[in-house]
Amino acid sequence: MARDYTLKRVPRQAASQIDYAAELNAQQFAAVTAPPGPALVIAGAGSGKTRTLTYRVAYLLDNGIAAKNILLLTFTNKAAREMLDRVESLVPQDTADLWGGTFHSVGNRLLRRHAERVGWRRGFSIMDREDQKDLLGSVIGESDIDPKSLRFPKPEVVADIFSLARNTGETVEELLEWRYPYFKHHAEALLRLGEAYEEKKRDTNCVDFDDLLIKTHEMLRDHDDLRRLYQQQFEFVLVDEYQDTNHIQAELIDLLGGLHRNVMVVGDDAQSIYSWRGADFRNILEFPERYPGAAVYKIETNYRSVPEILTLANAAILENSEQFRKELAPHRPERRVLPGLVPVRDPNTQAQFVAQRILELRDEGVELDEIAILYRAHFHSMEIQMELTRRGIPFTITSGLRFFEQAHIKDVAAFMKFATNRLDEVAFKRLVKMLPGIGAKGADKLWAEWLGGDLARAETVENFSDTMTKFKVAAKGKPAWDQLAYTLDELVGPDGVPLPPSDMIPSIVEGVYDEYLRGKFTNYDSRRQDIEQLERYAENFESIEDFLSQLSLLAGQDAVAATQSRAERDREAVTLSSVHQAKGLEWNAVFVVWLTEGMFPNARVLDEDADDGRGLEEERRLFYVAVTRAKDELYLAYPIVWSNAHNGQVVQKPSRFIEEIPTGLAEEWRVGSGW
Repeated sequence: MARDYTLKRVPRQAASQIDYAAELNAQQFAAVTAPPGPALVIAGAGSGKTRTLTYRVAYLLDNGIAAKNILLLTFTNKAAREMLDRVESLVPQDTADLWGGTFHSVGNRLLRRHAERVGWRRGFSIMDREDQKDLLGSVIGESDIDPKSLRFPKPEVVADIFSLARNTGETVEELLEWRYPYFKHHAEALLRLGEAYEEKKRDTNCVDFDDLLIKTHEMLRDHDDLRRLYQQQFEFVLVDEYQDTNHIQAELIDLLGGLHRNVMVVGDDAQSIYSWRGADFRNILEFPERYPGAAVYKIETNYRSVPEILTLANAAILENSEQFRKELAPHRPERRVLPGLVPVRDPNTQAQFVAQRILELRDEGVELDEIAILYRAHFHSMEIQMELTRRGIPFTITSGLRFFEQAHIKDVAAFMKFATNRLDEVAFKRLVKMLPGIGAKGADKLWAEWLGGDLARAETVENFSDTMTKFKVAAKGKPAWDQLAYTLDELVGPDGVPLPPSDMIPSIVEGVYDEYLRGKFTNYDSRRQDIEQLERYAENFESIEDFLSQLSLLAGQDAVAATQSRAERDREAVTLSSVHQAKGLEWNAVFVVWLTEGMFPNARVLDEDADDGRGLEEERRLFYVAVTRAKDELYLAYPIVWSNAHNGQVVQKPSRFIEEIPTGLAEEWRVGSGW
C-alpha cells in the first residue's frame, strides 16, 4: 500500500517592492511582466535592452521563481556581470544560484559535470587560440600533408575553417566553395586533418573554444537523461543579443528550454551584422515559427539619440524587406541641428574635414573621448590616422593595429626596403622567412651567402636572380625561392635603380605575396584591401626613399603610441573604429566616412550577394548601426574623387545608403579650400 507524502512549500522570500510600472516605460513593462511562454523582444537601438532583461529577471524572482531555475545567456562576460550585479542590487532574494553567463561559460559548466558522456575526462584543458594553433601544427606535422610544397594553409587559417564550418553547420567542402575557394584542392586533406585533430584533442583531454558549444550540444542532444535533467531545472531561459546567435547556439537554447518553453529572447534584427563569423539572421527572423504562439514585444523608445538622428536612422533601414518593422521614437527633445551630409573632393580632404571639425567640437565643449570616426573597413582609416597624427590629435583604434604597424604592411615594405638597400639584413630575413621551409636558421645561412664576405659586391648587385638562383636551397623550396629572386628583379629598372613605390607593390603582390597572404592570415580579403590602399597612398611619392621614410616615421609614431603608459592611453582621445567593433557603444559626435558604392556597401559583399539580397541587407543594417551610435551630432562623409592605381582619377558614386535618405533629413556641408 502506497503512502501519501506532501512537500511543504518553502516560505517565499520578501519581494523587492519594485514599482515596475513606474520604473519602466509601457513597452518595457509589457515585456518584463510577460506571462509564461515563448517571447521575442525586439529592442531597438538605445531602447534599454539591458534594463528590460535585468528587470525581467527581478520580476521572475519576485514572483517566486527560484534563482537556480533561471538561465540567462549572454555574448560577453561584461554583459553577464552587468546584468547579474544589477539584479542583485534590485532584489532582496539570494541570486547566487542563478545561472548566468556567456554561452561558452555555461557550456563549460555543463561539460565539467558530464565530460565523459562525450568521450572526455572532467579535468579537460581549454585551449586558447595559440594552444589550438600549436596542436593543429602538431597534427599537420604527424600527417602525410606536406605544407611546404603544397602551400597548405597555416594552422591559424585551418582553425578558422574548422570553426566556421562547425558554427554554421556547413560541411568543410561547402565552406571552401564560397568562403575559401583558393583552398578547394585541399578539401580531402582538410577532412583527414579534421578527424586527426578530433582524435588528438581526445587523446590529450583538451577542448577548443568551439567545443564548449559543440560538445555540450552533442551531450544534450544524444543523452535523454541529461537533457531532461536540465530542461526540468531551467524553467525560464532568457537570451541577450539573440540576433547574433549561430545555428548551434539556437539549437542549444531549444534543447535547454524545450520542456517549459518559457524562452524569452531579446535582440534587434536591424543590428544583425555578424554573418561573416557564423551568426544566422534567420534565427531571430523565424523565432515565431520556431516557437508557434510566441508573443512579440517591441521596445521602440530610444533614450540615446536626438530626434533628428533617429528620423534619419528610421529612414535608413526602410529599404530592407526582411525585418520586423519598427519606428524608433525619441525620448530626448529636438536639437534643431540636422545630421551633416559631407561630400568632399578626395580622401585627403575627407581626413582634413574630420580633423578640423574634431578640433572645433572640442572648442565647443565636446570631449575628444566623446567623438568617434566609424568606417566599413580598417583601411578606410589610413588618411585619417595620418591627418590626426599631423595635427597632434590623440586617438585610439579599436578596429586593429594602427595601419602602418600591421604585419602585412610591414611585409610589403620589407621587399621594397631590400630592393632599395641591399644590405638591409632585417628586411631580407623578414621576406625570406615567408617562403616555405625557411626558418630563422635558414634565413641566417642565406644572408651569409648573400653577403659572401663582400659587402661592396652585395651592395651593388643589379640583377637579383643572377645571384640568388645559385644559392643552396632545399629542392622543395627552390621554386618559391627562385620566384622571390625574379620578383625582386621586377622592383628595379634595367640600371638597378628602384622603381617608384606604386609600381613596386603590384609586382610584390602578384609575384610572391598574394599566395603567402592567403595561406597565412585568416582575414585575407581585408588585408588585401589594406595593401591596395597602400598602393594608392604610394602614388603620392616618386621617390622610394621618401615613401619608405614616411612609412618609418608613421610606424615610429605608432610604436610610441603603443608603448604609452595606461594613464596616457586613458587620457582623452578620439576613437577610430570599424562599425562592427562599435556595436553597443555610443558617442556624442560620430563621423561615418567613405560612404561610396563599393566601400560602404562593400564591393566584395555585393559581388558575392545571392539573388535573395541578404548581403546587401546586412550592409544596410551595418549602416543603421553606425548612425545609431551618435547621440548629438552625426556626419556622413564621402570622397567624390579617388585615385586608382590602374585607372587614374575615378569619380565615386555616393553610397546607395546616402541616396536612400529622403531630402530634408540631412544638411549638406559644402567643404571648400581656405586657400
